[in-house]
Amino acid sequence: MSMLTPPGMGGKYRITGRKYPRMRRPRRRGRMVAAVLASVCTLGLIGWGTLELIDVFSGGGSTAEAAKRCPAKGKTDTARTATAHGGKVLPPPGRITVNVYNATARTGLAKDTADQLKKRGFKIGDVGNASAQYDKKVKGTGVVLGPTSAVDTSLPVLGAQVAGAQQRPDGRKGATLDLILGDGFKGLVKAADADKAVTALTAPTTAVGPAKKGC
Repeated sequence: MSMLTPPGMGGKYRITGRKYPRMRRPRRRGRMVAAVLASVCTLGLIGWGTLELIDVFSGGGSTAEAAKRCPAKGKTDTARTATAHGGKVLPPPGRITVNVYNATARTGLAKDTADQLKKRGFKIGDVGNASAQYDKKVKGTGVVLGPTSAVDTSLPVLGAQVAGAQQRPDGRKGATLDLILGDGFKGLVKAADADKAVTALTAPTTAVGPAKKGC
């Protein structure tokens, strides 16, 4: 008989030994919580996967990624692989010497034009009638001649003063330019417009790459 059994109390069941059985909390609630969390996670994954599939088949994407792939229309040409290139470095009028020749029948045209060019800062060389090669043979606005080295420097600066004038090199060695006025010459362009034209020549340009696939 165990010491835990009171004397005189016999029965079918007796507590023997020195260890007591431990009472455990029911696990049903914990299992239910785990099952609910698992269900929520599963539904979340299914929903996310469904949205991704819809996104893939519809060709869409997140707003941020879509903006990277396809910038807004109107900004794509500059944003898409744009690479800045330095503009031309053109000489100022004060470093350009111009000979002005009149190839028309109008008298005083070369002198008047030379005076206007001088006011705009150009240095003036010879002024007079055009040579037989050009006299009465220039039907357009005029011709601007100079050395090959002036094609991308002083020629366009002078050419900006005479709308429609042809610009071409003639193989000369000196840096002086020739402006030959033709029958179509009505006068120099406005100084402000000429300045804008020169500024446009010196402005940097951008190289635009092809649009990304899917844009």
